[in-house]
Amino acid sequence: MQGFEEQLRRAGLTGNESKVYLELLKLGELSANQIAKKLGMDRTLSYTVLNHLIEKGIVSYVIKDNKKYFQAADPDNLLNPVIEKQVFIKGLIPMLKKIKKTTETPYEINVFEGKEGLRSFIKLVLKQRYFLSFGATGRAYEALYEMPAIVKEIDKKQIQVKIITNIKFKEKPAFAFKEFKYRYLAVKSDVTTSIFGDYVSIHILTQKPFIILIKNKEIAEGYRNYFEFMWSMASNN
Repeated sequence: MQGFEEQLRRAGLTGNESKVYLELLKLGELSANQIAKKLGMDRTLSYTVLNHLIEKGIVSYVIKDNKKYFQAADPDNLLNPVIEKQVFIKGLIPMLKKIKKTTETPYEINVFEGKEGLRSFIKLVLKQRYFLSFGATGRAYEALYEMPAIVKEIDKKQIQVKIITNIKFKEKPAFAFKEFKYRYLAVKSDVTTSIFGDYVSIHILTQKPFIILIKNKEIAEGYRNYFEFMWSMASNN
């Protein structure tokens, strides 16, 4: 029975609980005194062990002539604690997933590609109060046929727009809106950086739109400070 005792311990019983349970399986109904004598166990300890086994649902008792006789329950009942824990964990998992979804991470990075990616990017911009951009080339305006309508929506929502671009792009349609503010720096670059809300975007549109979007309050604030410095250094015409 030594092997069974070890396996029952691995199943969650203590050494004494394993011995008592196996004795009851082997001999059937026994009193606490009988169990104590057969196992060489203190009578008080045998009662303690039996009560623990009753709580675990793997030992029951009957009363005959005002005396308790204990018997082993179906071994399947060894699974009761496992089943109880499984049910508990199954109920816990959805709550933990909700916590995961609502917990804010310090940063978020996304990549948008193609015209649909550009449209998704613009939807985010339209939710903000301001839009700052330097290194603008006007290619985003040329990439989508609905850009004139988007500009009207920006105006309707009173989103403040400031754009720093190279003087060579001044005559492009993208830089002719009275609702936007423009300034110019003689910097050659095909890469545009934009700041809006807690977002910073870096994008290039030489072939198809490719946008890297970073969401982080501290990064956005740092880039906004750099933008305002460049804005103060840029020319009005």
